[in-house]
Amino acid sequence: MALAPGLEREDGFVVEDRLLTDVDGRLGVRVLSTPGMIAMIERNAAILAQEHLSPGFATVGFEICVKHVAGALDGAHCSVAAVLREVLDQRKLRFDVRVSEGERTIGYGIHERRVIDVGRHADSAGRADP
Repeated sequence: MALAPGLEREDGFVVEDRLLTDVDGRLGVRVLSTPGMIAMIERNAAILAQEHLSPGFATVGFEICVKHVAGALDGAHCSVAAVLREVLDQRKLRFDVRVSEGERTIGYGIHERRVIDVGRHADSAGRADP
């Protein structure tokens, strides 16, 4: 495993489809939902970790603490960034995360993931044991 503090990953996304909410029509516009923002944060951090893990290992998210501080409208082009800040016991990963629209911060915080061994429980078809 080659996970070390300082690793970074940034990705772009368009605010659309399942990432949106209008709070059951109460807003009058569709905007990036907090669960949608969190999904993009988790996806980006998971990809960053996976790019540096040995075969047979993956990560699962277990904690997220973010502030959703600004809105992003339907169709907005945003970016999501993760920086690996800490690796504890070679399995607990702490990321600083940020979602932006251009120079404007939409959300920020900390996300933690745990490294798991998926290889030892896989059957011959590649499925994990239940």
